[in-house]
Amino acid sequence: MAKKQKVSGQVVTEALQVAKATQRPGQTKEQTRLIAQGIQKGIEEYKKRHKEKARELDKQKRKLQQAQQPNNANNSDAPEIVTIYKQSRLSWGLLWLSWIGFALYAAVYNPF
Repeated sequence: MAKKQKVSGQVVTEALQVAKATQRPGQTKEQTRLIAQGIQKGIEEYKKRHKEKARELDKQKRKLQQAQQPNNANNSDAPEIVTIYKQSRLSWGLLWLSWIGFALYAAVYNPF
């Protein structure tokens, strides 16, 4: 027994709007209806694939979370490692060197 999926009214109206927007002069209503049905099937197929991808991503995400949870439970007694970032002296040294170089250049080539 094949289940027939119900189509939302929004998909039907959207497909009909697209079909009417691309309608050619002299095209019958029947042809437009068939085009709308094809567009509707395309929209349904797209949504179905999108849902499948989302389900797969959720499954992978859940597996990763479950794999990480036991590790966190075992290491709860261990102290947390905190990383403190120290600013590099090299950047400040280069800044001062560039300002000194600019001052010397200005003094040599632009005498007062």
